Amino acid sequence: MRTHKLEIAGAHGHVLAARLDAPEGALRAYALFAHCFTCGKDALASRRIAQALTAHGIAVLRFDFAGLGASGGDFADTNFSSNVADLLAAAEHLRQHYAAPALLIGHSLGGTAILAAAGAIPEARAVVTLSSPSAPSQILGLFSAHLEQIAEHGEAQVQLAGRPFRIKRQFLDDAAAHSLHGKIAQLDKALLVMHAPGDTTVAFAHAMEIFTAAPQPKSFISLDDIEHTLAGRDEGRYVADLIAAWSARYLA
Repeated sequence: MRTHKLEIAGAHGHVLAARLDAPEGALRAYALFAHCFTCGKDALASRRIAQALTAHGIAVLRFDFAGLGASGGDFADTNFSSNVADLLAAAEHLRQHYAAPALLIGHSLGGTAILAAAGAIPEARAVVTLSSPSAPSQILGLFSAHLEQIAEHGEAQVQLAGRPFRIKRQFLDDAAAHSLHGKIAQLDKALLVMHAPGDTTVAFAHAMEIFTAAPQPKSFISLDDIEHTLAGRDEGRYVADLIAAWSARYLA
């Protein structure tokens, strides 16, 4: 495997820090990976899944959304719409410098953003969601105790995954404005939904909503007792192997 550090021009002028993991041997396709909410391209799930996919001949571009990791911007000024725009900017970078992504993969809210962006990436032939909410508004439950304070004062500092983040009212308004049911119903790409029944961060029902709304071809894989973070030692490779096997017929 070869890893290249990249800088991508984000949708709103910020420089996005990225990595391209590429196989040493034959290249089958390029994939675009979207990390979970407040995570980053170097989170265990992002890194392990991307690197494991290279063994199957799939090159993976993973990047930090604006305001996270090594990317520019202030997290408080970002929202679901800006994440989708950054995804499209990353897809354009692949299109211009390598080849457009044929496979789109998103973890947690990253999967929700992938569903929102998929229709604007015509070259993509397969989409994978990992433990993803069926709508961005569902993520607000992570800081429900602060919603009244945000509505009254315009912002609040909340603890997410043990770290402080400033959340503004514009984030809430933007998340509430998005309904993905129509986009999922019109998805013109193969879809794989992966979710664990015991996920305590994003309920299993969200996976069923995504799967039910999507047209064929679509597949569903239960992730058994895997935790939402997918951070277990062998979980990234397990998920990557499943994605590679499923996507083979669509990437040929």
